[in-house]
Amino acid sequence: MIKHKYTFKQGQYLAFIYYYTKINGRPPSESNIQNYFKVTWPSVHRMVITLEQRELIKRTPGKARSIQLLISTDELPKLK
Repeated sequence: MIKHKYTFKQGQYLAFIYYYTKINGRPPSESNIQNYFKVTWPSVHRMVITLEQRELIKRTPGKARSIQLLISTDELPKLK
């Protein structure tokens, strides 16, 4: 198994996406992420793009709440 390299902050976003999806039965919107981390929308959007470019998540263009993790749950950090 290849371990993905990501920053602490990226790991927190990945963990949030995982737990939000598990609890709510659907992926978070960027607004949900923004509210949780208390950051601006552009910051969230940049992070989502970065995670997608690093092949840690994938999204369906034009479809809301389409974020999917591309790493296994055992590679996720604990959400702090």
